[in-house]
Amino acid sequence: MSITIIKKGISDSIQDAGRYGYQHIGIQPGGYMDYLSAQLANFILNNPISNPVIEIHFPASTFCFESANTICITGANFVPVLNEKSVAMQTPLQVKKGDVLKFLQPIHGRISYIAFKGELLNDKWLNSFSYFSKRLEVGAKLDIINSVATPKDPDSFNDLFEKIETAVFKPAPFQFIPGPAWKDLDTSSIQQILNTGFTTTLQSNRMGFQLKGPLLNLMSPKSYLSSAVTRGTMQLLPNGELIILMADHQTIGGYPNLGQIILVDLPRFAQLGNDSIIHFSLTNVDSAQQQYQSLQNRFTN
Repeated sequence: MSITIIKKGISDSIQDAGRYGYQHIGIQPGGYMDYLSAQLANFILNNPISNPVIEIHFPASTFCFESANTICITGANFVPVLNEKSVAMQTPLQVKKGDVLKFLQPIHGRISYIAFKGELLNDKWLNSFSYFSKRLEVGAKLDIINSVATPKDPDSFNDLFEKIETAVFKPAPFQFIPGPAWKDLDTSSIQQILNTGFTTTLQSNRMGFQLKGPLLNLMSPKSYLSSAVTRGTMQLLPNGELIILMADHQTIGGYPNLGQIILVDLPRFAQLGNDSIIHFSLTNVDSAQQQYQSLQNRFTN
C-alpha cells in the first residue's frame, strides 16, 4: 500500500515514539507530541502502539491512497472527509485505491494523527522514523506493508477511548514536579505559578510553548550551568516569562529549570490552542509514575 501527498500541510510529519539515547551528542528525541492519541490510533488497528503515524497540524495535508488499507484518525478534530464525505474518528476506516482524505477545519484540539494498518517502509534514522526538520511535501509517497492483524472491535476499546479522551482534553491544572531552580524563585513568583492563570501564545510549536502571564523573578540574580532538559521542562526566560519545552526541544539548556510537567499531562498540553488559559499544580514523582502506569496498563488489559 502507498499514500501520496497531493497537497502540502503547514507542518505535517511522520512521528513515532522518538529517537532516544542520543541527546548526549545533541540529537533531539522528537516523537509524537500527543503520544496517547497516537498510541490509541495504533491500538485500534491492532498495531504495536509505538508504530509510526502521520502527525497532522492545521491547515493539513491532503492524501491520496494508491491501494486499499485500513486507517484510524485520532486526536484533534479537524473534520476529516474521505471523498468529500465526513468520516468518523477513533474507529477503523476502510479506504480504497484512489480515495482522497482531507481535513476541513479545526474544531477541537491542535494535533491529529493518522495510523495505518501495517508497517511503514520509510527509512529509519538512529532507530526511529521521527522527522525533525523534514516535513511532508507534495508528491511524497509513503509505502506500507499491510498487516494481516484484524482491527479491534469497537466494543473492545470504548472504555480505553473514553479514558484517553479524558486524559487528553479534560480541563484541569497541569501537574508538575518542582525543578532545581524552584527554590530560587521569590515567594511572590511561587504563589503566582500556583494560583494564577497563564495563557498560551502564537510562539508555540513542536519545540516549545511560550506562555504569557505574571512575570516571575528569582530571589537574586543567578547563573546556571547548562544541563539536560526534556519535554515538559518549565524554563524561566530572561524576560520573566515561562516556556514549556515540547517534543523537538534542545538537549541542554542554561535557563532556570523551574519544574517538569508530568508525562500523563503532556498530551493535553500539546493539544492546547493559542490563547488557552491554563493553571499549574504541584505533584511528586510517585504520583506521576502511578498515573502514567495506570494509563499505559489500559493498552494491555
